[in-house]
Amino acid sequence: MLMKISIINKNSLVYRAIGFTLLLSFLLFASSLSYSEDVKNENNALQKENHSNSLKELQVLAERGIPEAQYLLGVAYVNGYAIAQDYQQAFKWFSKAAEQSNPDAQIGLGSMYLFGEGVPKDYQQAFKWYTKAAEQGNSKGQYNLGLIYYFGKGIPQNYQKAFKWFYKAAEQGLPAAQFNLGNMYRNGLSVAQDNRQAFKWFFKAAQQGHLGAQGNLGIMYGIGQGVPQDYVLSHMWFNIAGANGDENAMKGRDIVAKKMTQSQIEKAQLMAQEWIKKHRQ
Repeated sequence: MLMKISIINKNSLVYRAIGFTLLLSFLLFASSLSYSEDVKNENNALQKENHSNSLKELQVLAERGIPEAQYLLGVAYVNGYAIAQDYQQAFKWFSKAAEQSNPDAQIGLGSMYLFGEGVPKDYQQAFKWYTKAAEQGNSKGQYNLGLIYYFGKGIPQNYQKAFKWFYKAAEQGLPAAQFNLGNMYRNGLSVAQDNRQAFKWFFKAAQQGHLGAQGNLGIMYGIGQGVPQDYVLSHMWFNIAGANGDENAMKGRDIVAKKMTQSQIEKAQLMAQEWIKKHRQ
């Protein structure tokens, strides 16, 4: 069974695939912001745990109306960086930055509306702010908007529009979007079913470390779906996914191994080790 739609854990800044079931969660904050030099220095200081002074400086910049500082102050309140966690304050600062068209803050604001954190849950407002970020070309905003359309949260479900926004984000290299695009091709959702295209997008996501995509490559190579059957490559990708914590991939590897010679298994193991070493550098 191929892994379904990739999700974002709302409590994490890192996107990840969870399980082999269809789950709903969204990206909370973006991480690709381009900061002014003053804001960049304060952000770096926060990350290095020079929290107290850096937070004060960040507050000064935010009060001056600098949207990047307002966004980062919102992140500090959400995560409790050098200050008590306070969703209402986070909402306040995200709102100020979002009104100045900061796409990262627009995503944060949309997610607070989506989950009802610091503000009553409001899917229409979440849709509004994700749309604003997406229309600015922000890949994470595009991805979140795709999820809104895919699951029909506050708006009619629309796979065609979900595909459109996943595609835009995938073209920018976002692995979760590439993974979801692969699944839409695999299942023929709003587009002609195409295993080759599915494999193409799973491969792009897998190369960036997407766990679900890696497991799906193991399956597709194992059964010859969208690509010539190759047990060695199937074993390799299952191994890689397993090394990254996918227990189901390890089960898939063991099934494939029963159809392989010992030399093939050793080759696949070596290939997996080399891939992991290369991509962890």
